[in-house]
Amino acid sequence: MPIPRKFDRRPPDRDETRINERIRVPQVRLIGADGNQIGVVETAQALRYAQERDLDLVEVAADARPPVCRVLDYSKYKYEQEQKAKAARRHQKQVNVREIKLRPKIASNDYETKKNHVVRFLKGDDRVKVTIMFRGREQTHPERGEALLMRLAEDVADLGGVEQSPQQDGRNMTMLLAPVKRKQDAPGEEAAATPAAEPAAEKPEAPETTEAAPGTPETTEAAPGTPEAEAPPDTPEPEAAETPEADAVETQPADARAS
Repeated sequence: MPIPRKFDRRPPDRDETRINERIRVPQVRLIGADGNQIGVVETAQALRYAQERDLDLVEVAADARPPVCRVLDYSKYKYEQEQKAKAARRHQKQVNVREIKLRPKIASNDYETKKNHVVRFLKGDDRVKVTIMFRGREQTHPERGEALLMRLAEDVADLGGVEQSPQQDGRNMTMLLAPVKRKQDAPGEEAAATPAAEPAAEKPEAPETTEAAPGTPETTEAAPGTPEAEAPPDTPEPEAAETPEADAVETQPADARAS
């Protein structure tokens, strides 16, 4: 069974802008469709002026004396006003206020947990209301609560600043932190900040040298424009010395042969 909708007893929104016959004042200051001021005229005359141009007579400044009316297309004017209001709401940023409650005798682990919550709120661009709750005889030492609040403000100084200093309010002491606006560097500024890399100077290439094979004499190339050096004459290789093995057999002593 569908749930019946509740009857809305609120009256519908009524457009309070006075146009055409709803303008009851005897005289108005008339502005034409082109934006030029015509002057102070009778209301009936201004209405005929608008009807001749198939436009509406719209009261744009009701508090002026006499009221200022303009000749225009009211439906188009209303649509433009709605679009401007939507654009303003789109660019409007809603800031929420979060609250964190502490005790003067908070433990170190609990303090770190609460501080992490404050950091998370500030990163989300929310304001943080930090409250110290005093109980019993703790009210006689408000300086402890203030010291705790200032310690927390110093710990999150890179993300938020103190918008409202610590204030005693009965049994509680409150402080308000606001997020710090982050500066977004344009890509052009970053490029300008880094100097352009200078082209490295070209170094003259060193002549390639080839290592000579082991056992071969090194040869040096002659400089261009100089006559080539004559090769040294071939030297005869020394003859290998004869081994005296055969003579040693012949020159053995005689008694050794007899044996």
